[in-house]
Amino acid sequence: MTHAPRALILRAPGINCERETFHAFELAGAAPEYVHVKHLRHHPELLEGFSIFVAPGGFAYGDDIAAGRVLANELRQTVGDQLLAFVERGGLALGICNGFQMLVRLGLLPRTDGGSLAQQVALSHNLSDHYECRWVTLKTPANRCVFLDEGLTLTVPAAHGEGRLTPKDAALAETLQRDGYTAFVYVDEDGAATESYPANPNGSPGGVAGLTDVTGRVLGLMPHPDRAYLPFHAPDWRRAGLAERAEGMVIFDAMVRTARGDG
Repeated sequence: MTHAPRALILRAPGINCERETFHAFELAGAAPEYVHVKHLRHHPELLEGFSIFVAPGGFAYGDDIAAGRVLANELRQTVGDQLLAFVERGGLALGICNGFQMLVRLGLLPRTDGGSLAQQVALSHNLSDHYECRWVTLKTPANRCVFLDEGLTLTVPAAHGEGRLTPKDAALAETLQRDGYTAFVYVDEDGAATESYPANPNGSPGGVAGLTDVTGRVLGLMPHPDRAYLPFHAPDWRRAGLAERAEGMVIFDAMVRTARGDG
């Protein structure tokens, strides 16, 4: 019988994409379980029983103050050390949209120095100055993520108001590109990374849409693979014909294979 790695799907007030995320991991062959942030706070040792930690999209705590900040502060103060230990022992982590914003504010991404939790980049307001909800095309450059191949192209929805990724300084911006921390970029019709609207919905410099960490075991991205994991999620699904796996499933499948030890 094939081993099904356990995936912790975080729940918290305002998170609203946990069901899709749960189902996608289930289809990929994982054994997902919902764990509420309050329960995790009181029982941080729970992380020891999981292979995958997932922060889904939504508006955690209503995005009060800033997107993902309240949840990030809550986790840092209560289970920050355990999350670091989880990654260092080989656990995989995923943050989607609001979950990505939270992991960035928590300091788990990109953590280029491999040290303690400290915020290095910001996900600020879109240059359009409003919420963007549109399909975008992503590509994976050469990167250090242990479960992402180079050259993948995915078309998935973006849905966010604060997605413009800005590093703390020019040196870090160069590191993110040069050393493989950039996991996804927005691309134009020619497949080139772009800062131009609307292919890049937020104006993120360098077209950065997602990051990995120093270990390559943490991934965060602004667009939603959890809203493109079933064939009929795509707007042209009738014209294209149903397939067994939609494009967003690439990420979930890859994480489960890696957690299972299949490569």
